[in-house]
Amino acid sequence: MIYAGLVSVTFRKLPPAEIVALVRQAGLRGIEWGGDIHVPHGDLPRAREVSELTREAGLEVMAYGSYYRVANSEDNGLPFQQVLATALELGAPVIRVWAGTSGSESTSEEARWRVVADLRRIAGLAAKAGVRVATEFHGGTLTDTNESTNQLLLEVDHPNLYTYWQPLMGMSDETCLQALVQLSPKLSHLHVFHWHTPQDRRALAEGEERWRKFLAAAWKAPGDRGAMLEFVRDESRENFLRDAATLTGWLKETT
Repeated sequence: MIYAGLVSVTFRKLPPAEIVALVRQAGLRGIEWGGDIHVPHGDLPRAREVSELTREAGLEVMAYGSYYRVANSEDNGLPFQQVLATALELGAPVIRVWAGTSGSESTSEEARWRVVADLRRIAGLAAKAGVRVATEFHGGTLTDTNESTNQLLLEVDHPNLYTYWQPLMGMSDETCLQALVQLSPKLSHLHVFHWHTPQDRRALAEGEERWRKFLAAAWKAPGDRGAMLEFVRDESRENFLRDAATLTGWLKETT
């Protein structure tokens, strides 16, 4: 099953209570809370507060968007144990991380294997706590192509490592669909948006043709996952509500 949600960084300027109210108004199922502003790493009282706000509104905490940089953050003052403790206090079933600090084309073999080793380590730590780890499918990391992502998952070879998916800039519909098929055994949540460039965000409805295909492909992957709206045009609440209605409508019609 695929259920609709929101990535909280869509509204970085809003406090958690207002985000919860918006998501409830939109009829979505839950929220991925970001570690950069809404639920800072190590702030356990804030994590408890946000968890309670979310659940009291009848919503789910879908994930913790930690922005932990694999093979980098630990050496720069952010231990994964702190990220994990925050996720547990928040009640997040998944921790989203970034696979390194450079793209697959520019990463040395040595740097790649450091990412592999750290991913294996943190996936093991999270598994003991009952939390999944998932890389973001994102440019500037080792999960910036279908091939590199598949290779990384094979190299890490850990049952508790998964990957998010989103359509990367310039990626054809055919390549996107290939990714959804290839990554389906390890597919975690989807980040949903429609834009030509990050500065040219569009209404989700304008991407109907491609997103209906993407959702149909994701539906065939084993397990449940969220399709979570990430960023809306002009950071507008009204545009978010329209995009949410579009997404929930598609999901009702997708089987």
